Amino acid sequence: MVYCSLDYCSFLERMLKVATAVHVLLVIDAIIMIIFILLQSGKSAGLSGAISGGAEQLFGKQKARGMDLVLHRGTVITATLFFVLAFISGFIL
Repeated sequence: MVYCSLDYCSFLERMLKVATAVHVLLVIDAIIMIIFILLQSGKSAGLSGAISGGAEQLFGKQKARGMDLVLHRGTVITATLFFVLAFISGFIL
């Protein structure tokens, strides 16, 4: 039989609920981020474009417009949220 004070047990129950909520949000965020990444249009044409033209697309001044802009911003936001939730899950909880 394990003895714990009432305050300590309620603290553990609250932390378990917070950890569960963070893990659920992490999974939902990962699924949304995968959807955003898969919906984005390709930036290069084939393997040669990926090798030679990848740096031009990455560092170029081309701006996304319309749906590509929404998908790009959504990917950045969900990736940042994923990093924060993973940090909270790994180091704080």
